[in-house]
Amino acid sequence: MTPAPTRVVVVDDHPMVAEGIEAILESYDDIDVIATLSDGQSMIDQLDSLSPDVILMDLNMPGLGGLSATEMILERRPATRILILSMHDSPEYISTALSHGARGYVLKDVPTDEIKRAIDVVMGGAQYLCPGAEGALAPRGEEREQLTNREQMVLLQLAQGISNKEVAVALDISVRTVETHRKNIRRKLGVSSTAALMRYALEHGVLQGTGANL
Repeated sequence: MTPAPTRVVVVDDHPMVAEGIEAILESYDDIDVIATLSDGQSMIDQLDSLSPDVILMDLNMPGLGGLSATEMILERRPATRILILSMHDSPEYISTALSHGARGYVLKDVPTDEIKRAIDVVMGGAQYLCPGAEGALAPRGEEREQLTNREQMVLLQLAQGISNKEVAVALDISVRTVETHRKNIRRKLGVSSTAALMRYALEHGVLQGTGANL
């Protein structure tokens, strides 16, 4: 008996990108692109009705971005495989995406068959990093200490110029906890001031999910 096709949803706010990926994947008999959506909230709203096996998720979209959507999706349907689609190959983007639960990271400029391979790999239970992404995570001398998932969430908030109090409200934690996270983030990233933290966030593409477009 032939296995059922892999049910795939493409979430990207650029119609040409979404339609292009859909056209590529529809050429494979074992893949069924069941929807193309333009933002993370639409994916959340239709998650139960669509029941996708794999979601190809853009990072930066208006409204609910890819990282936040990934966490919310996995809270409700932890078996869903999410592959992040991005133009950026910086280690910070990739490690942050994986720490939020994504099963893989695919650069948008990879050969078309690479996207199919990524889907097959995560459907097989493994993590997938496209060749460009693997290079970005390759060891480069002394590795700095990794940010925890909560520290990454705090950094995403701080990078938007939000105050400690506003971060505390957004993440439902105390201001003192935010200050502790902020201190640890600065230590781990090797920055000594709020301005340097902002500069780091801009230079290393930390502002995914804030409405900026790729």
